[in-house]
Amino acid sequence: MGPVKGFATTQILGILLSLFCGILVSRWITEWFTSKKKHLIYFTGISRRIFRHAKFKFIEYRKVAYVISAFVLVGGVAALFNGFDEGVEFKGGRSYRIAFEKPVENIDQLRDDLRDAFDGENPVVKTVGGNSTLDITTSYQINNTSKTADSTVQHTLMNGLKNYLPQGITYADFNSKYKQSSDKVLPTISDDLRKGAVKATIFALIVIFLYIFIRFRDWRYSMGTIFSLLHDVFVTLIVFSFAKAIVPFPLEIDQHFIAAILTVIGFSMNDTVIVFDRIREDRRLYPNAPLGETINRAINETLSRTIMTSLTVFLTILILFIFGGEVTRGFSFAMLIGVITGSYSSIFVAAPILVDLAGKKGLGEKKSKEKKS
Repeated sequence: MGPVKGFATTQILGILLSLFCGILVSRWITEWFTSKKKHLIYFTGISRRIFRHAKFKFIEYRKVAYVISAFVLVGGVAALFNGFDEGVEFKGGRSYRIAFEKPVENIDQLRDDLRDAFDGENPVVKTVGGNSTLDITTSYQINNTSKTADSTVQHTLMNGLKNYLPQGITYADFNSKYKQSSDKVLPTISDDLRKGAVKATIFALIVIFLYIFIRFRDWRYSMGTIFSLLHDVFVTLIVFSFAKAIVPFPLEIDQHFIAAILTVIGFSMNDTVIVFDRIREDRRLYPNAPLGETINRAINETLSRTIMTSLTVFLTILILFIFGGEVTRGFSFAMLIGVITGSYSSIFVAAPILVDLAGKKGLGEKKSKEKKS
């Protein structure tokens, strides 16, 4: 899971820097403007009209959201039976390091040529120190156990690279001069990667459950969070399973997909915690108000923050999706889906479900009674 660890390290550094900027840098800028007697405007005319006095009734429509979530659950189970296009990391494959006489100018075109040669199998192409040396990994003929399988794949590889090799090159020359090394990823190793990905996802959900429970001292907040996160994961799985033959780019379950799922879980949880924090604050401010009214107020009060944050992240990932190239397209597509579903689940799943989980007891009533006594 090397790429996932590298991505996770970058994410950790980014979060720490964001925390530093949010706590210190933003405060310095605000104080500087204040010292200059300049008023900071946080709302535009449009956002002021839409969000400042928002009174949308989310709780009243929670049963509609439940029906949608039920369809999502059925679709998620159906996606598991429908299957997915697995990447080389999970299916197994062969890896070749090829050195060219000249740098390859269009890596995406080379990848398309190889895909055609490999009967639609999407190869993984990475540069090694520059565009003149490429690491090419493919799962083409990985289930072929015959003695001639390796030779067949290498002949197909050479045929796919014919536009980037000297004309009239022989297989012997290709094998001795241009192929620097080759390796095989066995399905047994891929099974270990698959198990590691499942364990990482389950472990993340368990840690999130415990974190929410410790923070809010109520298991119902934890259950609401887990329901919303499973909702996000299922929607992403549905799209990757049933849209794989529709979209013009590969939707594969690989390490980039696992990284995207874990990132979506974190993003969605962050959104949910913001709403839960406001619910807890409003329960203290309005202890006698009905729970549904309090949750509605909390969602409306955090609605501008939810939408603005989600829109900013969405636009950033959209740029990556459009201009990032073929390698990051599946990752960015999963992230785009996750940002949309994460915002939806925080508003329509995680918070409203607290009303039904709380029942007649309500949230935090035990603590409030203890304080009164």
